[in-house]
Amino acid sequence: MSAGAALPSVEVVIPTHNRPELLRRAIDSVLAQTYSGRLTVTVVFDRQQPDEGLATVQPIAVRVLANNRAPGLAGTRNTAIVASDADLIAFLDDDDRWHPDKLTRQVARMVSVPAAVLCTTAVQIDYDAIMSTRLAHRSNVSHAELLASRMAMLHSSTFLISRAALQGELGLVDELAPGGQNEDWDLLLRASAIRPIVHLDEPLVTIQWGSSSMFAGAWHSRIAGAEWILAQHPDIRDSQVGYARLMGQIAFGQAATGQRKQALRTALRSAQVRWREPRGYLAAAVAAGVPSGFVQRTLHRRGHGI
Repeated sequence: MSAGAALPSVEVVIPTHNRPELLRRAIDSVLAQTYSGRLTVTVVFDRQQPDEGLATVQPIAVRVLANNRAPGLAGTRNTAIVASDADLIAFLDDDDRWHPDKLTRQVARMVSVPAAVLCTTAVQIDYDAIMSTRLAHRSNVSHAELLASRMAMLHSSTFLISRAALQGELGLVDELAPGGQNEDWDLLLRASAIRPIVHLDEPLVTIQWGSSSMFAGAWHSRIAGAEWILAQHPDIRDSQVGYARLMGQIAFGQAATGQRKQALRTALRSAQVRWREPRGYLAAAVAAGVPSGFVQRTLHRRGHGI
């Protein structure tokens, strides 16, 4: 695609499971987009009967599908991707929402880099009505930077991806990710290994944190997801920052689930790799009796997570 070509078509993929009110809000945020290219919305229902009442033709086509692949987030997204004929695929979680000019601004940024595979934006975090902004302070994100950090501002609800890449050199979302954990980081790592992630450092997506999150408190699957991403991308070990961070996350999850001795061992490993990594110390505090929920809430109010 070149900057002088017609605007690319975009398919917005919204996976959902039993959250009708939030889903309606997410869809409305797409219908409010100022983008003048062809835009369609596909809502994929996971482990529930699709709500055919959502399907519309005007003003923007909305279709509904049932997940026909592996249960969970990855299979739900892939169901829509393989059924799409759009130039670009945009992800939107059903509890998040886009700002009206998100696609207009982001597509322009992606089209300005003809070889781009994946483009992201910065985000605004809404944690129980406490708002904070997460910026990346850069216009491109390298593979090395993503080995060092998941970079939470590159949220999946900001992903704009070449469909040809998803069905070719990049590949689909990995459906083997345990509990749908870290499948987005895996996709970023695979994409950045092809070429740097193109980024628009404007908070054009509002991310909902709190009780609505499907992953709130799901520490067993978070631990499994951390171990899975390390197995998928062993070069994370080559980044002191990234490996210590991941060990700290695992340690925190172990502490939060009552595995105190194991948590302290893993926290020590984190500190040995990089003593300045804070997650291991937070894990040790939780193992010593500080409530994990208190630590998470304190971080979330500042727009950060474990």
